[in-house]
Amino acid sequence: MTAQPSGISRTRTGAAFDRAVPWALRVAALALLLLPCLWMAGAAFMPTLERLDHPLRIWPAAPTFEHFASVWSNGIGAPLFNSLLVGFGTTLLALALAFPAAYALVRLRFPARLDLLFLVLVLALKLMPPITIAVPLFALAKRLHLLDSTLGLMLAYQIYALPMAIWMLLAFVRDVPVEYEEAACIDGAGLTRRLVQIVLPLCAPGLIATAIFVFIAAWNEFLIALLFVSTPSRFTLPLAIAGYVTENGIDWGDLMSAGLLASLPTLAVAGYVQRYLLRGFAGGLK
Repeated sequence: MTAQPSGISRTRTGAAFDRAVPWALRVAALALLLLPCLWMAGAAFMPTLERLDHPLRIWPAAPTFEHFASVWSNGIGAPLFNSLLVGFGTTLLALALAFPAAYALVRLRFPARLDLLFLVLVLALKLMPPITIAVPLFALAKRLHLLDSTLGLMLAYQIYALPMAIWMLLAFVRDVPVEYEEAACIDGAGLTRRLVQIVLPLCAPGLIATAIFVFIAAWNEFLIALLFVSTPSRFTLPLAIAGYVTENGIDWGDLMSAGLLASLPTLAVAGYVQRYLLRGFAGGLK
């Protein structure tokens, strides 16, 4: 039998190594990302005594639902409902304002680089210390009697949600061929009919992708809710979860179970509309 040249063997070994290294890095990165989630889930199902005896254990030997029963009996349902109401309200309001704005900016022949301006605005708002925006918003909401109200939170969240929604929708509206609307105009279609029957269906993946990002941002927001809401019955979920960290200590089981409950709605929404989210990224965000 003829032996293979050592050069060919080394080449195959090097190619196999080159293929294995990226996969190993992906697995390591995925493990680092999932480890906190696994620890949160394990702490949520771990009995208190077991956690005290084995503080480094990730998954419980005898899972229990006692922490979920505890947070539910403490009234986690009301903040959960408030967060859902604020999240969906903020999302609907942002889309209702952002879509006409994006359509007008595209069809009125504004500069094509306008989306870059909105990107800079979004990044500036994200990089800016939240307290610099929250304090003026608090003063304005107090003057307008919008403090401690769901409507006040929905309006205040637009400071972050609206620029991001306009920037994302600009790309999707720009990808709708203007020839479709011109043909509809020849058939006598007005602006409302063109928007409803042509532009909206073609931008549906983009609208869903934008809605997911806006909803998650509203769902996770903490500082504005902390300043605006003072009545416990109107607390959002981040405020209720922060209440488990007290000067007397931290009940990790209840805290992690509340955190797990807070993660489930966003995971469910993102998982349900995953195909639209992927189509949205492929179709508009380039």
